[in-house]
Amino acid sequence: MEIEKTPPNAATSDTNSTCEYMDAEGEPETDADLSASDLYQEAVHGAEAEQQGHSIISVLRDELVPQTRNNLSPDSETAATTGQSKDLAASVESLALSTSTSAKTEDSGSTNALDEDLYDYQHDSVWRGQKKHIFILSEAGKPIYSLHGNEDKLATLFGVIQALVSFVQLGQDAITSIHAGSIKFAFMQRNSLILVAASRTNMSVQQLQLQLSDVYYQILSTLTYSHMSKIFEKRKNFDLRRLLSGSERLIFNLLANDSSHAKVTNNIFTFLTNSIRVFPLPTAVRSNIVSAIQSNCSKIKNLVFAVLIANNRLITLVRLKKYSIHPADLRLIFNLIECSESFKHSENWTPICLPKFDMNGYLHAHVSYLADDCPACLLLMSVDRDAFHTLSEAKERITEKLRRNLCLQAINDELKQPHNEKLYQQVQCMPELRHFLYKPKATAQLLCPMLKHPYKSLAEFERLEAIYCDLLHRIHNSSRPLKLIYEVKEREVVLAWVTATYELYAVFESIVDKATVIDYVAKLIKWIEKEYDVFFIRNHPTF
Repeated sequence: MEIEKTPPNAATSDTNSTCEYMDAEGEPETDADLSASDLYQEAVHGAEAEQQGHSIISVLRDELVPQTRNNLSPDSETAATTGQSKDLAASVESLALSTSTSAKTEDSGSTNALDEDLYDYQHDSVWRGQKKHIFILSEAGKPIYSLHGNEDKLATLFGVIQALVSFVQLGQDAITSIHAGSIKFAFMQRNSLILVAASRTNMSVQQLQLQLSDVYYQILSTLTYSHMSKIFEKRKNFDLRRLLSGSERLIFNLLANDSSHAKVTNNIFTFLTNSIRVFPLPTAVRSNIVSAIQSNCSKIKNLVFAVLIANNRLITLVRLKKYSIHPADLRLIFNLIECSESFKHSENWTPICLPKFDMNGYLHAHVSYLADDCPACLLLMSVDRDAFHTLSEAKERITEKLRRNLCLQAINDELKQPHNEKLYQQVQCMPELRHFLYKPKATAQLLCPMLKHPYKSLAEFERLEAIYCDLLHRIHNSSRPLKLIYEVKEREVVLAWVTATYELYAVFESIVDKATVIDYVAKLIKWIEKEYDVFFIRNHPTF
């Protein structure tokens, strides 16, 4: 087992494949949303811009005067080098054995067969056989969350994690990763919290750290950074679970959209590419929706964002001038809507912190579905905690206008289709193209078709997930980013291509030759450019 300073720098090549790749040339691109060098920057570099005593929302609430946030320079985290300390080695070995199925187990029964008070997860082959574990604890070692199992029954394991992190901190250092056999451990320390991922999946350490960042933001979305800081300043050993009660389902749902939880879904790809997906609509329909929101909301004081979503995809976002929502914050909004069945049956008034927008304060969101016959959800977010009735009336007017303009029908027509007809027809014209991911750098939005044969089965989807994890890791490798990968594997041909304006990842039938791949890519890019405004939102309009 090994403790590394940085995540692995290069993926292992497939011994049964041929591969061509091209190094990135010149300076790294500096796109505002994403570049080859900064996709995982947030996860790799440690402490993000955590604002001390400053809140955008406070400014907006007082005067609605736009103000630019000060971003603190991230402190680069370094991992502990492999030491000679027996205590450190023992801690690492204990952590590895606790999550490994290779060790002998005394009891392979399930929790249902044993008394919960006496149950020991660490000797349960089912618990130890999980492909991914997530552990969250305070710096004092207080358990907060475990993806699998009751954290109270894992106190010993949490103690090992806390001891390991503390030991390395004594040397003015910090762990980012440990590799023990087939298990990768990714560590992240944020604001008195320790977050750890233990994984046998195909995700790289950087990708696991990006997932830990999403989990951390989910916690901030409930508590805010300033509130949590004050709590731990007063009581280092405070049990944060009391304040997070009810939020466990939100954290779980963030982590469950991959093959390790037996799910076959495109949702994992938005996380891997740090993006969102857009609900496909004709340009005229989307313009009518924007117009309906603007005409009914432009005069409402203290309204910051209006977000309309359907089926985990963005229909439109209308915003206060000079402010926008980061893709990570939008994913939190999508996650909240997906996990809250109660929103479907009534109007709701809920506080929500968007950490990338302002981690120190809440926006107050009026959340409701447009109509009983249209399952699109509208969020009107304000800094005014008393604006419920004003926003409720605005929502009714918006719905009426959308119905008159047949926008509700257009949304329903798209939802009824198992796949977008235009995208489906284009993919059908290229039978050797199995799947692709296309992301314009300027928008942080993702286009990918529905999964088809052979990737509809869990085993094959897991293989597709592994392909994309590998390509993304190699393209966005901080030490050696690539611009082009063309690889002939045993069962498919894969391509990754990064240009100044977009990223493309594609998987083809194994029998396809390079000339056909080039032809298909050219046709696909040309078609996407033609239909761009159906599948992407170029600019988010303002009130």
